[in-house]
Amino acid sequence: RQGHTCVTNLLQWLLVPSCSDFHAAIVAANTMIRLSDFEQYAREHLAKKWKDFHADGACGQFTLKDNEAAFQRLKLLPRILRDVSHLATETTILGEKISMPICISPSGSQKIAHLDGEVAMVKAARSMGTCMALSAYATCSIEEVSEAAPDCLRWFQVYIMSDPNVTKQLVFRAEAAGYKALVVTVDVPIAGIRYASVRNQFEFPLKLPNLESLNVKSFSKIPNSAAATWKDIDWLRSLTKMPIVVKGILTVDDAREAVKHGVSGIWVSNHGARQLDTVPSTIEALPEIVKAVGGTAEVYLDGGVRYGTDVLKAIALGARAVFIGRPALWGLTHSGENGARQVLQLLLNEFRVAMALSGCAAIRDINKSLVVHESCFWSKL
Repeated sequence: RQGHTCVTNLLQWLLVPSCSDFHAAIVAANTMIRLSDFEQYAREHLAKKWKDFHADGACGQFTLKDNEAAFQRLKLLPRILRDVSHLATETTILGEKISMPICISPSGSQKIAHLDGEVAMVKAARSMGTCMALSAYATCSIEEVSEAAPDCLRWFQVYIMSDPNVTKQLVFRAEAAGYKALVVTVDVPIAGIRYASVRNQFEFPLKLPNLESLNVKSFSKIPNSAAATWKDIDWLRSLTKMPIVVKGILTVDDAREAVKHGVSGIWVSNHGARQLDTVPSTIEALPEIVKAVGGTAEVYLDGGVRYGTDVLKAIALGARAVFIGRPALWGLTHSGENGARQVLQLLLNEFRVAMALSGCAAIRDINKSLVVHESCFWSKL
């Protein structure tokens, strides 16, 4: 009945341009039907300095643009006449089951987007049966997020701090609170240059309960250690039984080094293009890293994932799962837990359709034969 009413209102608007029911009809039909709708909402409703903090890329933002554009330079080669009547998107990460290979990245200061912050985000992840990685720079505490969704698969993200005791205490708290993996972000020895935040003189507007003793105010004065080395990964492994995932890998050499130091996962990331500009997009860096690792560690990817086809391409090229940052925050901005869940559901729906139309009934059917770079077609034109 509601759908019939919407169609009627739309037809009235088309036939009578002065009809004022058009906007109401669109709202009734739910205008939040793609990620760009949530992005636009966030742009229109967040204060400028907060919007810029989440949206900004480093320097000229070349990598920021390329993270998305690189996915579109890859073309899908679908197979036909395959039974896709029953689709299965379930997979595992570090031995833990998740409903889909789409997880939530560790984005800081989520209460900027919604008052419930990371608590709403972890509840959205739980409702979708997937993993959330909590940032050390979260606006909800390690324990608060754990208590909000104790049955959700949670990873904790940490930096190697200048004060090792701060890092150590964060690791101990995360393990005690039931987090299943430690994500060590290694691409921020110092803060990258983000001009919008510089212009806005951005300061963290809310307390960071996990780092309260450090009184962090400005991202330009973060307490991360610029002297960190691979020895710190060995030290972290000595502190915890949690498997360690190294986040911020873009080169084959660093991927191999990470494996030598016993990590369980390699997270291909350029920090959302917020650190060093003009580095490769993550989807371009992924295949060679997967090849170099050779199955000795799981490989994940973030950066530029905006469509279900992007998820399919990443899995085809060897990622175990993708993690989304900004899109989840757009959903959180829109309507808290429900909005974040909508974003995850939207991506899952697109991913399922992409799987079916590519001839893949399950994750195991997705492989690199599905993907080819657009340049392969140039010589044929």
